Amino acid sequence: MGEEKTMAQNRRARHEYSIEDSVEAGIVLSGTEIKSIRAGKVSLADAFARIDRDEAWLIGAHIAPWETSGVRFNHEPKRERKLLLHRAQIDQLLGKTKAKGLTLIPLRLYVTGRGKAKLELGLGRGKQLHDKRRDIAERDARRQMERDVAELRRR
Repeated sequence: MGEEKTMAQNRRARHEYSIEDSVEAGIVLSGTEIKSIRAGKVSLADAFARIDRDEAWLIGAHIAPWETSGVRFNHEPKRERKLLLHRAQIDQLLGKTKAKGLTLIPLRLYVTGRGKAKLELGLGRGKQLHDKRRDIAERDARRQMERDVAELRRR
């Protein structure tokens, strides 16, 4: 087999949300969609997931149309895509989103060694502005400590 290759990451997700748990889901795709994903022409920036009628859906993910195929066989870039999860996983996610007020956020899209596209979904709670500022301050402090340690090693 091979290892997985990340095709798209939602960098804003960890800034906007505090991620409490994550789950892996498959995606129902058409032929031109998987080609575009393997070519890296995918964006998760405005995407989110929703559980509707006992099924999980990915909404707002942009997968660019495949250039070499005609208009007739191509896909809609921002269509809703069904996520493949076990019934128990869907029930668990639905319970957590309803009871605890959590949101399903796509964190990254990757292709496995067997060529299957998978999506890592995170269960997150929206951060307040002061939480974001605290995270930025901690990150800056960590960077400054690393710079100081590197400077001491050079001497």
